[in-house]
Amino acid sequence: MPEHGLTHIAPDGHAHMVDVGEKPPTARVARAEASLRMAPDTARAIEAADGPKGDVVGPARLAGIMAAKRTADLIPLAHPIALTHVGVAVDIDAAAGIVRIEAEARTTGQTGVEMEAMTACSVAALTVYDMVKGLERGVRITDVRLLEKRGGRNDWRAPDA
Repeated sequence: MPEHGLTHIAPDGHAHMVDVGEKPPTARVARAEASLRMAPDTARAIEAADGPKGDVVGPARLAGIMAAKRTADLIPLAHPIALTHVGVAVDIDAAAGIVRIEAEARTTGQTGVEMEAMTACSVAALTVYDMVKGLERGVRITDVRLLEKRGGRNDWRAPDA
């Protein structure tokens, strides 16, 4: 790792893709989450699959999976990764007006899947917003974050995950 600790910054200060060619392939897993905050009535419509565009959860899950597979096209220095699994779960607390999205990405490779898990959550959340904007424009996407990563040089877990 460079002295400054930023692996995507070359000694000359320019951004570059990290060379992972010498790293041994290992099993990698990452989990991430995103939350959406909205009026309880909007969350109830999502729960009942009764929004203006119909079912919200199914399209959001599919969008998250598709986005994870396209992460290297969206994040300039991310490596294309052969994903072995992407799962997206949606949990609705209608009374609180909260929709929580959790994604898990897996691969066996030379680099991790944190960006794939976070991209899945982000795009799934954007899809929820798109599906319910006819009901409520003030829906907020919040707290996109990594929950845990396993494999590679070290494992990491958010203290409250």
